[in-house]
Amino acid sequence: MAEKESRGGAARSAALRVPSRRNAIIIAVVLVVVAWPALSALLGGFERTSGGEIAVVRNGGFFDNNRIRQVIDPGSGRKWVGLYSKVHKYPAQQRFYTITSDARKGEESGVDVVTVPSADGVNMGIEGTLYFTLNQDHQAIKAFDDKYGTRKFRSADGKSYSPFDGDKGWSAFLDQVVRPVIDNDLRSQVNSFRCAELVSSCALVQNASTNAPVRPQQPAQPGQPAQQPQSNNANIAKVQNSINTSLAADLDGTLGGKYVTNIHFNLVRVTLPEKVQDAVDRAQAAFAQVSEAQAKVATAKAEAAANKARQDGYNKCPTCARIEELKALPQGITVYAPGNPNGSLLPRR
Repeated sequence: MAEKESRGGAARSAALRVPSRRNAIIIAVVLVVVAWPALSALLGGFERTSGGEIAVVRNGGFFDNNRIRQVIDPGSGRKWVGLYSKVHKYPAQQRFYTITSDARKGEESGVDVVTVPSADGVNMGIEGTLYFTLNQDHQAIKAFDDKYGTRKFRSADGKSYSPFDGDKGWSAFLDQVVRPVIDNDLRSQVNSFRCAELVSSCALVQNASTNAPVRPQQPAQPGQPAQQPQSNNANIAKVQNSINTSLAADLDGTLGGKYVTNIHFNLVRVTLPEKVQDAVDRAQAAFAQVSEAQAKVATAKAEAAANKARQDGYNKCPTCARIEELKALPQGITVYAPGNPNGSLLPRR
């Protein structure tokens, strides 16, 4: 009887253990399916920025709006940004946009030069670099994110990126929005100068009868010398300064706000079209040949003048001429008969 009761108790105990294991497995599955995503979302609700970036945080999630929640300044510690919020990080340090014929250094792929016509119709290649900083004022950066952070821009590889999508996204934004403003400013400034005023060698191949307008020189002040024409470097500096003045206003107008600051354009190089440059090279080679020929003529004239002076001296001193003749004879000669058709023998010494 006791043995039967013992067996019954063991059976009941085993029956109780089976639901307990089942419940533990169910609880573990629930924790994995529900608790782990919740924990990940909770941990993902913190964000920070490095020293070279500023972040705009927008609300997210299924039941939240998409408005801007906060701005995180550069170099911050971890901050609570909310569950499923979207963080748009923008560059906070000085940035630059390079236009150059060097395919390895330009912002756009391949050779990247702005070609604009001069006042006398010569297409000139302009290379330079634009330096600027994104405005870090909170209201300005919020407005920038509202206007441009909610859009995508097509890059050179054909893909579309948001401005906060790393370097590719930022470059795509600059190419589509900022680059046209730079091109327009360069065109308007360079168009007020003649080719030779920016590249002196252009004067070698230009038509002298060109009707390009000439800017009058300012009259000299009393007691001062008359103003001299400006050099190429001075004209290039004038173009650069004009661009720096106009570019800031044009960018503010195009972007719709003062979103970039500390704007400076450095004009690096002005080049001529390939055919014009070839003509310049040929002209310079021709001038070099002319200079070489003139040098030869001058040398010949100098030699003729020296010979004449020498001959005049000999005419005044025949003995001197005879001495010079003897000096010019080769060593070891045994016969010397100047003016004697039969010749004469000189004794060997």
